[in-house]
Order: sequence, then C-alpha cells, then structure tokens
Amino acid sequence: MTTTQPLESTAEATTQSGPVGPTGPADGAGAEAGRKRRSWIPGPILPQRFRPTNRPKLWLEIALIALGYYLYTLTRLAAPSHATAAQQRGHDILRLEHYLGLNFERTFNHWVYSVRWLAFSMNVYYATLHFIVPIVVLIWVYVKFPDRYRAVRTVMIAMTLIALFGFYFYSLAPPRLLQGGNFIDTFKLLNPWGQPASTSDGVAGLGSSTNEYAAMPSLHIGWSTWCALVIAHLAKRKWVKALGIAYPLCTFAVIIGTANHYVLDAVFGLVTLGLGFLVQRLLQGRKVFAAPASPAVAGDAPQPPQSPQPPQPPQADATAAEKPADADGRSTAAEPVRPAIHPRT
Repeated sequence: MTTTQPLESTAEATTQSGPVGPTGPADGAGAEAGRKRRSWIPGPILPQRFRPTNRPKLWLEIALIALGYYLYTLTRLAAPSHATAAQQRGHDILRLEHYLGLNFERTFNHWVYSVRWLAFSMNVYYATLHFIVPIVVLIWVYVKFPDRYRAVRTVMIAMTLIALFGFYFYSLAPPRLLQGGNFIDTFKLLNPWGQPASTSDGVAGLGSSTNEYAAMPSLHIGWSTWCALVIAHLAKRKWVKALGIAYPLCTFAVIIGTANHYVLDAVFGLVTLGLGFLVQRLLQGRKVFAAPASPAVAGDAPQPPQSPQPPQPPQADATAAEKPADADGRSTAAEPVRPAIHPRT
C-alpha cells in the first residue's frame, strides 16, 4: 500500500507569489503610486466645486478689478498720516543698502537724467506700460488659455493684495521724494504730458489720486515678472518669449533710473510674487501653468463597466503540435509533474 505526497495548497501558493489580477500582480498599481512624488505644499484648501477650470464670467473679472481699486484707495487715503514714518524708512533703506553694497540708485539716476531722451522715455514707460502690459496679458490668457486663466489670475490677485498690506503698514517714501536724498525727480523735471513742473505732482501728474508712499514692495517688478513668467510658459514664438523675459529687466532699469524705487523694493516685489504663487497652490492645489487633468485621468468620473469576456476554448492540441519532437518521435514538451510515490515501510 502506498501513499502520495500532498500537493501544495492553492492558498499557500497565492500567499508566496502574491495575488494575481486580470492584468498582472496587484502590487503594480501600488508601485506606480509610490513612484509619484507628493508635494510639500498642502492643499487644495478650496473644495472641488470652487476650483473650476473653465473661463469665468467677464462681469466677475470686472468686479474683482473694481474691488482691487477700492482697496488701493484705502491705502492712498491713509498715506498723508504716514509721511513722517515714510521719510524715516527711506533713510533706513538707504543705510541698509549701503551696508549690503546695493546703493547704486543715486549714481544711475543722475546718469539717466544726463541723457535727456532716455530719461524722458523712461518716464513714459513707467507711467504707461505698468498698467497696459498686465491687462493685455490677462486678456490674452483669458481668450487663448481659458483653462489656465483662473490660476494665472489668482496669482496676480494674491500678489496685489499682499502688496496692499505692505503699502498700508509700511509706507515708504520713494527716492525721488526723499528729503535730503539727493535724487532727481525726472518725471517732475521732464514731464511727458507737457505740464509745467509746478503741477507735475506724481506719476502722470496725478499725485492726488495715487499713493506716493507705495514703494515697498514694488508692484512694477512683481507685475512685470508675472507677465514674463506667463509669456515664457504659454507663448509659442521664441521672439515673444524673449520680449516677455526682457520686460522685467527693462522695468527694473526704469524704476531705478527715474528714482521711483529702491533696489530692495524690487527684491521684495519678487518675494511678494512668490507668495502669490504659494497662495494659488494652497487654494487650487495645482501648478499654475500646467493644463488641468481631465476627469477620467484625475479619477473623478466613474469608469464604465466592462462586459465579461467569453471563455476561450483550450488550445492544448494546437500547442502540442508546435512542440518539437526528439529522435524517437516523442514530444519534448514539458509534462505535468506527478508527485513521487513512496512505498509504505
């Protein structure tokens, strides 16, 4: 009488080799998910329904612009009461820049004024392009890239709101208005609008409607760099990208040459822009210039059920026919392994 060695159980084999799904080992999806790098920035804070990617209504954009101007008006009305502190902070900025080796504003300002056509051109540049270029870029993205518009616009709004807090709580006299600073107010001496010097108060002669102590941070640098990043990422033509990248560099030369900003104003303008990008990422949870994923890719929409496949007939005979044979004519195909037979002792 003989006995047979028990076969390996199916459960044990499954445990050792891992579960097998219809497309292979189930741990493939886990490995793929593990390879995805998680961002160190938390978010999104807003629920999905408040993070649409379609083009917003035009009236909503106009309302946001009106709200921004209203908040800016509040900082302008508070400017006169901050005049003394703004003057003191201006001298503090100059001392800090002297310590850091960044105090070249006065030298560059005097050189620009010595080249009158250059100073005049910089005055026009400062008073016009600062408003025209960002509006043109916003309209361009609104029309050509509606799925990215909300993210791009959110960065600009967040940056501007942060800058308004700086204007209100840290009023700073620009170099051209700094008493004892020995800077040249090129706009007052070479007014591009043809007004006499006695009435050329402030940018474009509108001193009563502008906050002249809104120097820190520099929105000229923040907005122009925002424009450069948008154009560099979304434009197709290389010469357009080159113009976009050159725009903040020219703006920096203009704000220093016309004595409207300090170098540190520009530095904190870039910091404010970075905070604007951070706020957008926290709110919306996606990169600014990346195209939003479709619902099927993002996993938001359920997948349609798949119909069951009919069973396939066995193809053992056809497979065996293709197996090579040995010299005796027997097939060399692997035969099923039978358990060993041990005689009972």
